[in-house]
Amino acid sequence: MTTLRGPTLALWMILPLMLGLGSWTYAQAHMGEEWIAPEAATALQAAEETDQEVEAADQEVEESEQEVEPRTGPVYRIPIHGVIELGLAPFVERSIQEAAEAGASVVIMDLDTPGGRVDAAERIADAVSDSEVPVYAFVNRAAISAGALISLAADGIYMRPGSRIGAATPVDGTGETAPEKVVSVMRSTMRSLAEARGLDPSIAEAMVDPAIEIEGVIEAGRLLTLTPSEAEELGYATRVDHWDALMAALGTEGNEVREQTLNWAERTVRFLTHPVVAPFLLSLGFLGLLVEIKSPGIGLAGGAGVLSLSLFFGSHLIIGLAGMEGLMLFGLGVVLVLVEALILPGLGVFGILGGIAILAGIYMSLLGGIPTTQDYTRAGMVLSMTIGLVVVSSWFLMRRLPANRRLTRLGIFLGEETGRETGYTSSVRRDELLGKEGTAITDLRPAGTGLFDDERVDVVSEQEWIEEGSPIRIVASEGYRHVVRLVRSPGGDAATDPDPLEI
Repeated sequence: MTTLRGPTLALWMILPLMLGLGSWTYAQAHMGEEWIAPEAATALQAAEETDQEVEAADQEVEESEQEVEPRTGPVYRIPIHGVIELGLAPFVERSIQEAAEAGASVVIMDLDTPGGRVDAAERIADAVSDSEVPVYAFVNRAAISAGALISLAADGIYMRPGSRIGAATPVDGTGETAPEKVVSVMRSTMRSLAEARGLDPSIAEAMVDPAIEIEGVIEAGRLLTLTPSEAEELGYATRVDHWDALMAALGTEGNEVREQTLNWAERTVRFLTHPVVAPFLLSLGFLGLLVEIKSPGIGLAGGAGVLSLSLFFGSHLIIGLAGMEGLMLFGLGVVLVLVEALILPGLGVFGILGGIAILAGIYMSLLGGIPTTQDYTRAGMVLSMTIGLVVVSSWFLMRRLPANRRLTRLGIFLGEETGRETGYTSSVRRDELLGKEGTAITDLRPAGTGLFDDERVDVVSEQEWIEEGSPIRIVASEGYRHVVRLVRSPGGDAATDPDPLEI
C-alpha cells in the first residue's frame, strides 16, 4: 500500500479546485453563448432555412388566396391558333376593345401557335399592353416564337400540362436565323416586356438568343423553351390543369364566357391579302385601266379597275402591310403616267419614272413593318405574277375583245363602225322627204341646197353635177344626208329615166 506524502496529497486536493475555477471563469467569459458541435450547427442552420422557406411559401399561398376574389362581368376568350399573321391583329384589337366596352372582367388569350410574323406579334402585344381590361395568356398547347412575345405582354401566364413556351428566335423562309437587326429587335422587345412585368429579363432574352447562358437554367448554344413546371419555378407562369382550373384561379367561376370569332369584314380582309389573291386584284386593276384608256368615256372597265386597286391597298392598309409611303409612291407613279399620256406624250421620261414608282409602291405595300427574307421573297413573287398576268391578259384583251360584238353591244368596247341597228343616230331621220321633188337653189358639186315645199334642205347629188335651178328629186334619206337625182324631162316620169348607177 502506497502512502501519499504531503506534497502529492496537496496536489490532488488542489486539482479539482482549479478545474472548477476554470470552468466557472469560461462560463462567465461566454455568458449567453451556446456551444454546439460544427455538424450539429450545420444541420440546425439548414433546418432553420427550410422553416423560413416553408413559412414564405405559406405566406405566398395565403396572399394569393386573398388576391383571388370573385370578378363580375363576362370573360372574353380570344383564340390565337395557328400561324400568327397580320390579318389576326385587327381581330385581337377589336376583341379587346369590345371587352372593354362590355365591362368584361378579364380577357383570356387561348394560345396554340408555332409563331408567325414579328410585326403582327408586336401589334397584338401593343393592344394587350394598352388594354383597360386585365389580359391573361392561357398556353393551351404551345406559345412558340411570336406566341411567347404575345404571352409576355399579358398580365399573367397560365400553362396547362404538356404545353411549352419560348424558342423566340426570328427565322426567314428557309428556316435560317434572321439577320442580327431583326434578332436584336426581338431580343429587346422580349426583355422590355419581362421588365415591365417584374420578371427576370435574362430568361426572356435566352428565349431569343442562344448565346445567352443562365447558370442552372440553360447553357450557351441552346435556345430556351420552358415547360409548365420550369416556367412556374422561374416565376414566369402558373400551372393549371384545365380551363375550369384557370377560371377558379382568376376568380371567374360561373361567369359568362364569350368566344370571339372573326366577323365577315375580317375574313374578307384576310382573303384579299392572301398571296394568291393579291396578284389577281392588281392584275384586274391594271387591266381595267388599260381597257378604259382604250375605250373613250368612263365605263365598267375603269370602275372595275379602280375598285380592284382600292381593295388591294385598302386591305393591306388595314392589316398594316401597306403604309402611307407606299400608297403615296403609287399615286405619284399614276400621276406621272397620266402626264406622259395626256400632257407631254412622246417624251418617255415621265412614263418610265411613273412605271417605276408604281411598281415600287406596290412592292413596299407587300412587305410590312419588319420585313424578313421570306417577306421580300413573297413580295417579289406577287409582283412578278402581277406583271406576267397584266402582259398576257392585256395582249389578249387588246387583240381579241374589241372584235367581240356582245361586248360592243354592252358598251364595254366601242365598235369600229356605227349603224342604226346599234342605236346610233347623228340627226333626226326625215323619211317624209323621200320622193319629194324640188329645185336646186345652188349648184350641186356635188353638195348644195335644194328647195322642197318652201323648205331649204342640204342635199348631195347622186352622181353628176347639177346646175342651179334644175329640178331634182330626193331618192334617199339617210339621216342628215339627202341624196337627190336630176329630173331630166320637165313633167316627165322620173321612174323612166335611166339610173346612172346601173349604166
